Amino acid sequence: MPIELPFPLPRLSTEEFRQLDHRVMAHAFAAHRDLGRLCDETIYQADLAARLTADGLGPVHREFPLTVSFRGFVHRYYADLVVADRALYELKTETTLVPAHDAQLLNYLLLANAARGKLVNFRPPSVESRFVNAPLDTAERHRFTVHRDRPDPFFMLLTELITDWGTGLETALYIRALTHLLGGEPEVVRQLPMTRGSTLIGNQRFHLAAPDTAFYLTSLPSIDTTHRAHLKRLLQASPLTRLLWANLSLHDLTFTTIIRTPSP
Repeated sequence: MPIELPFPLPRLSTEEFRQLDHRVMAHAFAAHRDLGRLCDETIYQADLAARLTADGLGPVHREFPLTVSFRGFVHRYYADLVVADRALYELKTETTLVPAHDAQLLNYLLLANAARGKLVNFRPPSVESRFVNAPLDTAERHRFTVHRDRPDPFFMLLTELITDWGTGLETALYIRALTHLLGGEPEVVRQLPMTRGSTLIGNQRFHLAAPDTAFYLTSLPSIDTTHRAHLKRLLQASPLTRLLWANLSLHDLTFTTIIRTPSP
């Protein structure tokens, strides 16, 4: 199995989740009131789990593992709480919630094929929380079309990876897997010299699909010609000859080969 969980989570409706969440949040506010707002995240996690279990909302699973694998690559995430074998919660102790926190929870929801979850932040003066909804189920994440300007083994590898996992997961996960499959960080991740004309201006970090070829992944909603122009400039300042750009939207994989223009 490319994605493994200890047990499947149901795709709760909005009303089903809200009914459970009403009880969960009452205990989250009680934990915040009793412990204050300066504890470590693990303290709130343990206290909230204990309160929920005592209230009959068990089993409550802490550090719920979500394991993703492909051809020898294995990566494991840990979601903070799964309540009553049904609802996924991610706890934070941050000044405020930011989009990166939503993206983290969304990634967990997609891996678990769960429809919704919730972020709960204990650091502010009052508990901050918000729902995160997963727009697609697993079947829908495997419905995509591939667009490519020319064939390349790297694009074939990436297509096989996404065929296995589906679209929508965090871009960093796909990059991590590709790096492993292409030989590991020492082989793939390189600092290369950048020049403007004859002036050396420093080193830039690249991920290499081949000695003269970098790869670059994005998850833009659609192809942006301005982004392509900036990738072209990045390539021109480098010693590389090609850059393989893969844009991974939810239903379209667009693969573009950018070729370095010879210096006059």
